[in-house]
Amino acid sequence: MRITILTDNPKSWFVPYGNELLERLKASGHVAEYVYNAKDIQKSDVCFILSCTKLVNETTLALSDNNIVVHASDLPQGKGFSPLQWQILEGKNQIPLTLFEVVKDVDAGPYYLKDTVVFDGSELHGKLREKLAQKIIEMCLQFVEQRTSLLPVQQNGIETFYKRRTEKNDELDANKTIAELFNQFRIADNENSPVYFYMNGHKYFLKIYPAI
Repeated sequence: MRITILTDNPKSWFVPYGNELLERLKASGHVAEYVYNAKDIQKSDVCFILSCTKLVNETTLALSDNNIVVHASDLPQGKGFSPLQWQILEGKNQIPLTLFEVVKDVDAGPYYLKDTVVFDGSELHGKLREKLAQKIIEMCLQFVEQRTSLLPVQQNGIETFYKRRTEKNDELDANKTIAELFNQFRIADNENSPVYFYMNGHKYFLKIYPAI
């Protein structure tokens, strides 16, 4: 089988995991390629579109028999942006994932697989991403293995949407306790978007790291 993986930012956090998926596909005997620009997609049996920020146009989608995304919510609930982060803030530690076919409308295609990534509530940003990525890899490999027997299922139910996160979402309420703010700390990217608070007219950044 010929398989393409697309991540449209070569500096994306997902790239090391995309390379892991690439090597596991090759080890299973597939012809696999990892590209960082949709313009580089060649004709494929399957194109995995993972951790992408831009929409892929219909002409490019037509090059592959299946165009697959894995989204961290129980679609049609939780469409849109940063579903993992929003659900952690909601207090959830069992996050559903949906592997689905790309269509013109965002996050609207029929799905083939659903699964769940389970956290214990202690994970910070890096570990959250690592566990999420490993589940994405697992689901992609399952799709490839079972592709001929999987049937697409149309999404059904009330759809909900998560909005794009902005810097304002990283602001802490200085009057709340650490326990109340912990999930906000958990999803914070220390390097690119650390949490912050204002005190006496000054802005302060906070970063959190595991002791072990």
